[in-house]
This record gives sequence, C-alpha cells and structure tokens, in this order.
Amino acid sequence: MHISGPTLPHMLSLSRDYPSLIIRRQAFERSGIARSRIDSLLGLTDEEFRVAGDIVAIGPILDEEGLQQLTAELEAAGLAWFEDFFDLSGQWPDWLRLFVTGAGSSA
Repeated sequence: MHISGPTLPHMLSLSRDYPSLIIRRQAFERSGIARSRIDSLLGLTDEEFRVAGDIVAIGPILDEEGLQQLTAELEAAGLAWFEDFFDLSGQWPDWLRLFVTGAGSSA
C-alpha cells in the first residue's frame, strides 16, 4: 500500500545523520552574515545551504566547532535562539524522514 499526501513547494528534507541549522529567512537576512562566512565556517557545498520560502536550512553540518561558532555569530548579530533559529540533532531512526517549511509558507 502506498500512501501519499500533499507536497508543499517550500518544503526541505533534513539529514538524519548530522545536525541541521534552521533559520527564519527574515532573521537571516537581518543578521548581515554573508553566505560566504557560513561556507568558510562549515565547509558547505551548494546543496548544504538551502533557502525555501520563509526558511534557510543549513546542513548536514559535520563540523561541531563550526556550528558552535556560527551559533555565537548569529546571536551576536541579534538573532534569538529558538525564536529565530535552532538546530535539529539529526538523531532519528532511518525509517523516519523529516521535512521543514515555514509557518508562513503556503501550499
């Protein structure tokens, strides 16, 4: 039996193996932190920095120190933990697939 549901155009899948950082797009743009700075901190590929609708998803993040540094820089730029950004651990079973979309995103 195959069950499918509606798909949202602004939905991003997350890695289950490593953490991902989820940032509200408006907060990220307000921070003034350049994408190139994040790339240098975390060594990202193009596929590891994604923007869809109201969400910026960074990950999977393999560098724990880089993640801590980026978190500190986001907070120094005025972003609030949980209100503007947070990380998902990537620790869930392989039979589960997670997607994120912003609350303001519409189908």
